[in-house]
Amino acid sequence: MSIGQQKSNDVLGTVNRGNPAESGLCTLCRADCQGKCETFMSCMKGRKMLYPRDFGAITAGSDNITHVGVSYNSLRVQGYNYGAYGLAKGLSSEADDCIFPNVNIEVEFGNEVKTKSRLPILSGALGSTFVAAKYWESFAVGAALVGYPIVVGENVVGVDKQSVIKNGRIEISPELDRRVDTYLRYHDGYGAIIVQMNVEDTRNGVADYVLRKYGDKAIIELKWGQGAKDIGGEIQVTDLDYAVFLKNRGYIVDPDPTLPEVQQAFKSGAIRSFARHSRLGYTDLSSSDQVQESFMTAIDDLRKMGYKRITLKTGSYGMEALAMSIKFATDARLDLLTIDGSGGGTGMSPWNMMETWGVPSILLHSKAYEYASILAQRGKKVVDLAFGGGIAREDQMFKALALGAPFAKMICIGRATMIPGFLGANIEGVLKPERKAAVNGNWNELAKSVAETGAKPEEIFAGYYDVQKKVGANEMKNIPFGAIAIWTLCDKLAAGLQQLLAGARRFDISEISRFDLTSGNRETERETGIPFITEVQDEKAKRLLNS
Repeated sequence: MSIGQQKSNDVLGTVNRGNPAESGLCTLCRADCQGKCETFMSCMKGRKMLYPRDFGAITAGSDNITHVGVSYNSLRVQGYNYGAYGLAKGLSSEADDCIFPNVNIEVEFGNEVKTKSRLPILSGALGSTFVAAKYWESFAVGAALVGYPIVVGENVVGVDKQSVIKNGRIEISPELDRRVDTYLRYHDGYGAIIVQMNVEDTRNGVADYVLRKYGDKAIIELKWGQGAKDIGGEIQVTDLDYAVFLKNRGYIVDPDPTLPEVQQAFKSGAIRSFARHSRLGYTDLSSSDQVQESFMTAIDDLRKMGYKRITLKTGSYGMEALAMSIKFATDARLDLLTIDGSGGGTGMSPWNMMETWGVPSILLHSKAYEYASILAQRGKKVVDLAFGGGIAREDQMFKALALGAPFAKMICIGRATMIPGFLGANIEGVLKPERKAAVNGNWNELAKSVAETGAKPEEIFAGYYDVQKKVGANEMKNIPFGAIAIWTLCDKLAAGLQQLLAGARRFDISEISRFDLTSGNRETERETGIPFITEVQDEKAKRLLNS
């Protein structure tokens, strides 16, 4: 169990089915889970989950007073008792105006073309894994309605049996089209659809295909490695013919499904699944200078094609690769660099690799701030950053944004924004049995944790009527319950973030800074550069006492 994370939270009335990770999610999050972690419950109850349960009959006290080790849990939010910064035009510094609902958490990122988001999150990359495909409608519709970017991950074209690739170039990709079109159906100018490419996608001409079909509507993203593993992206398949198909498409499939002895073992039941892997990048290069030359050439090629918005995603490599990603993305005038710590993903990272590979998020993000500051001091316009890796709650979002300020503009949230898709599909499958197969529902009856909340979607989801107000009563029949759950979860995250910002006297999220954090122990202070709790403002306090 991670330091600082308990399996149950009596104050919120939440329980983890499995062992909790730093994010508060279970280390293994199941699509059929019946609850009830904090994120699960927030998908239904929304901002009510910001507060202790059973108000009027209880008192509540924090147990988070001893910080051990270096993690986001060992950072604390610093509050202030006077002042107000970043107030919107038309608002005064009077108490009636300085209320948390007036905190602006809209953000934008980008170099020349700005992309707006209603709150500072984007999804993790949802690629060729079957979880992403099954629940995509909920993920995409929810993200579009809320107004944050969603990322179509790698290999979607390559694993699609219906895609047509001729002479090594993609001509038709029904699954990629479905992913993009689903999001654009409800896109209202906030958020974006980002299509990610790895080695195989680049070879298959995905960038050219996306540009021809969607033009400026899509952002293209290059990818360096994985957040949760140091090898290429993976999926697991249980069909021998499909495994052979992927092998013939040029993927690495383990074990090799074309070998007679492997086929015999599969038919006898000794082998029941195959792992499909992608290739490593830059294997033919041997220096950072060569990587820079290759990377800049790739960016130039994308710009010549016509791409106006280009982003980069990098995994939790070591310090040299981190510095390369920040410097090269800055020099190439990219629109966003997502720096992904070793948090986890959609479930095909070798477990012991995920446990031991890479740089933990808080250390990676701390060094990212340090390296970005070096470039800024040299007069560079540093690329906008997004931090990801085990972030699921509003307090974690605040800490990561403050730790990386002023460079960090977005938070990449992976697993936490998938839970509402699972939950909504399970509820929809029960309440609309005819839709169970289509939405990939797993339940035959409502889980106790849901039934305690309500029996109809209007009762279960606190955000139901907010969504109805946005799309209209007639359109609600087309909105998957998973998308309503995403809206409800995001409403909780937004309100919680606004409250923390108001407490720090920041009424616009652009005002957030590293001064809004303190370190809970000396080790965290050393690694992050954030001063220890009692040393923050200590000199100012002593001057006041001696004045």
